[in-house]
Amino acid sequence: MSPSGLLRGACRTTLISLLLVCCLLPPGAQGQKFPLRVEPQNPVLPAGGSFLVNCSTDCPNPKLITLETSLPKKPVGNGLGWAAFQLSSVTSDSQVLCSGFCDGFQMTASSDITVYRFPERVELAPLPRWQPVGENLTLRCQVAGGAPRTNLTVVLLRGEEELSRQPAVGEPAEATVTVLAGRDDHLANFSCRTELDLRSRGLGLFQNSSAPRQLRTFALPVTPPHLVVPRLLEVGTTWSVNCTLDRLFPASEAQVQLALGNQMLNPAVESHGDTITATATVTASAEQEGAREIVCNLTLGSDSREARENLTIYRFWGPILNLSESSASEGTKVTVTCAAGARVQVTLDGVPAAAPGQPAQLQLIATERDDRRNFSCNATLEVDREILHRNRSAQLRVLYGPKIDQAKCPQRLTWKDRTTNVLRCQARGNPDPELHCFQEGSQNEVPVGIPFTVMLNYSGTYSCRAVSSRGTYTVTVVMNVQGEPKRGCGCRWATHAGRVRVFILLASLHRSECPCCHHCHGGVSDPGVGDYHCGLSVRLRVAEEE
Repeated sequence: MSPSGLLRGACRTTLISLLLVCCLLPPGAQGQKFPLRVEPQNPVLPAGGSFLVNCSTDCPNPKLITLETSLPKKPVGNGLGWAAFQLSSVTSDSQVLCSGFCDGFQMTASSDITVYRFPERVELAPLPRWQPVGENLTLRCQVAGGAPRTNLTVVLLRGEEELSRQPAVGEPAEATVTVLAGRDDHLANFSCRTELDLRSRGLGLFQNSSAPRQLRTFALPVTPPHLVVPRLLEVGTTWSVNCTLDRLFPASEAQVQLALGNQMLNPAVESHGDTITATATVTASAEQEGAREIVCNLTLGSDSREARENLTIYRFWGPILNLSESSASEGTKVTVTCAAGARVQVTLDGVPAAAPGQPAQLQLIATERDDRRNFSCNATLEVDREILHRNRSAQLRVLYGPKIDQAKCPQRLTWKDRTTNVLRCQARGNPDPELHCFQEGSQNEVPVGIPFTVMLNYSGTYSCRAVSSRGTYTVTVVMNVQGEPKRGCGCRWATHAGRVRVFILLASLHRSECPCCHHCHGGVSDPGVGDYHCGLSVRLRVAEEE
């Protein structure tokens, strides 16, 4: 309220009346010798502020100095040639008018009040969640409030880099700028700020900034991922599925999903540079048998790429190769069966079964020749125009008694004394027999199949016996060891008839052994001509000297 108690509308009426009076005065009356002054002149104030206005003049006899304004005012003092008023609640631009009289002439002076206020809202419009690299991005900044607008500027920023500077126009004011998004813009902060520049009015530069918004850019090639899967997969087996895509950015942000039909897989995802690879392990189950599809879906930003590959899951049971007796006695009937699952064609030792899914079979009477005989079972299955093969084999063991092949075991051997020889004799049978050769009479054993030194006393007849749990087989071998005769052992004598007789050493365990005549036949002085055995180790011959 003004001191005069007039309402704000009344003050406005008075101000208009004064202006009319001023305008209706003759021109000479306006040429005041003593002008009226308003202080401060054209002030700039914050919205809602208050300030002191002083109306003054140098007129020696001033009258009725007053202030006309639409603002709430309060007289705070006056004196000769001046009057002061406190104005409050300054919320908008306005004008104040000082008036008075000097020597009957009216004096007037005015001052323009400029109100400044900071923007109520400075906001950068939300950015796309993902922005494709190489496409235009438009930044929008809205500013609500702020005055005076002629001093208000809107600045759009990337980080601290200034992208655009525009005056604030309209309410709310909107400033836009379009930029080309690149890889360098990924995770960059964008914002806008206002600048209220009142430095020309004696104040400062006032800035208000929006909250920053972070941009995420991405690049995704138009080509689909490279999906590597097996074309065929057997029930119960495990295989790796790989999905790879190159030239995407940022690869670490990509999301990959792998699915086998309706079954979601759990891939391990790795990224290196601009390449991403997802690997999952697939285990085929019986419920999934048949044609299936594996899908790799890769999502980055607001876009995705997909690859699909077909997979056939099959069941290949067998083949099973069965022998009624894997170890059969000689003469036993043995049945061999080769079988596999449905739709599988089997072949037993080259003979196919009657039809797919049917077993193949053969029977035999086990003989020695069938021992260690191998049987082969082959199975084939066609899956998705591809022929699959599997094989099984089994060996038959036939139990039979020991035998010695006489063609490989000579019955007569003639060797030289003190030479190295091998008694080559082989026995066969199942179980494997043990073969031993013993000299008849002495029961001395000679080795079989390994080298040994032959002595004169090895001469004789030997029984070579092959023995196993299924029986014994015997072959007779005669060994003749020939030695060099030794003459002149110091045993010479004359008979009653005047003939000279000598001992000839035919066989001895020791080369140095040379027995005298009395060693044989109880010391008979004149044994007859012939061969004599002196124990087991010495053989002598008595002969007449020519």
